[in-house]
Amino acid sequence: MTLRHLDDLIAYEEGTLEPEAVINLFQALVDSGDAWTLHGHYGRAARNLIELGLIHRSCPTCGSW
Repeated sequence: MTLRHLDDLIAYEEGTLEPEAVINLFQALVDSGDAWTLHGHYGRAARNLIELGLIHRSCPTCGSW
C-alpha cells in the first residue's frame, strides 16, 4: 500500500473523500490486492462496487468470491 492510499484510506474513514476518489481508491485497492487483506469492510465494499459495475476485478478469471 502506498502512502497516497494511506492518506485516501484515512479520508475515506473520516468521510471526507469525494465519491470519485472513493471509486479510484477502491479500484487501486483491488488492483493491488489490498482490498482482500485489509479489514473485512474493504473487501465487502470492493465486492459491492464490482457487482455494481463501478470498478472491475483485476483478475476476472480468478475463482469465485
